[in-house]
Amino acid sequence: MTVTNDIKFVGVNDHQIDLFEGHYEVPLGMAYNSYVIMDEKIAVMDSVDVKFTEEWLGNIEAVLGGKKPEYLIIQHMEPDHSASIKAFLDKYPEAKAVATAPAFKMLGNYFRTLDISDRKVAAANNGTLELGSHTLTFVFAPMVHWPEVMMTYDSKDKVLFTADGFGKFGANDVEDPEGWDCEARRYYFGIVGKFGAQVQAVLKKAAALDIAVIAPLHGPVLTENLGYYINKYDIWSSYRAEDKGVTIAYTSVYGHTKEAAELLAAKLEEKGCPEVEITDIVRDDVHEAIENAFRYDRLVLATTTYNNEMFPNMRSFIDDLVERGYKNRTVAIIENGSWGPQAAKCIKAKMEGLQNISWLDTVTILSSMSDANADEIDKLADALMAAE
Repeated sequence: MTVTNDIKFVGVNDHQIDLFEGHYEVPLGMAYNSYVIMDEKIAVMDSVDVKFTEEWLGNIEAVLGGKKPEYLIIQHMEPDHSASIKAFLDKYPEAKAVATAPAFKMLGNYFRTLDISDRKVAAANNGTLELGSHTLTFVFAPMVHWPEVMMTYDSKDKVLFTADGFGKFGANDVEDPEGWDCEARRYYFGIVGKFGAQVQAVLKKAAALDIAVIAPLHGPVLTENLGYYINKYDIWSSYRAEDKGVTIAYTSVYGHTKEAAELLAAKLEEKGCPEVEITDIVRDDVHEAIENAFRYDRLVLATTTYNNEMFPNMRSFIDDLVERGYKNRTVAIIENGSWGPQAAKCIKAKMEGLQNISWLDTVTILSSMSDANADEIDKLADALMAAE
């Protein structure tokens, strides 16, 4: 694949993977992107997962046509991008590695016997590397989403290589029926979402660049409507709601809390709520629920009291929200308990440090829904609609 006349795609697609980073479901597979910049001096941008080392090296060799690379640019040291570095440096012993100081430290930790002390080129923030007609500028992006990360801007072809930024789940040779947004959003809030402030800082740096192409390490190369993608990242990283709607995340032991959650969803739809997403966070993909909690402006947490606490999966779900700095939302609780409901109290205690959370009245169910509870849920639907 050709990105520009001088920049070639040499990445790979992973259809073997079941869980990315050990817990994200990736039914469409995964892409590990890598690029070659052909110039007087040739630079390769990042490596790939260890399962695809030979395929990647073959892709590079085919593009080089007998030429030798001068540099391997290392933007991110996570193993899905760094695991083939040693194989590359062994194959091309004259090539130099270009990375940040923290990246070189990590490189030594991953490859204990690798000695490239005479082949290191330390990248400087806003520093440049001349390849010939292409000048690369390094843009440090610490904690997006690891501390060693940098992005790279090619001023000739106006390409911003964004490391994990603007990445998405899914192999590049599989058409995503939902387009870019859904799996890019799930990827962002799952993997990068904790570091919104750092993403905002990088977006400010990127605003000063003339960008025609965004080339991430996962997902498609973006060449059109770049303002659309940048705007999405601005919304996500500033923790603003992307759309009007309600996410209902529930756990249910014997079905009574599920009944309440489903009744609320039905009431909201009857009253014209633009989007209602309901998720059983035990049986469904919890990362979809996390994505939707950040996507929409209202959230309902419905769960049972369990061991004088909330149900464990709900506690874990809220931990995920808290870790990622959940804020600027309207939240309601439906709690259930047979003799001593405690879930609402525990949820509010766990979320008390979050910023700009507006709480609606809690609906408390004693074992199973009563007629009074049904009325309360109808009123809760009204309150959620009024909070739009």
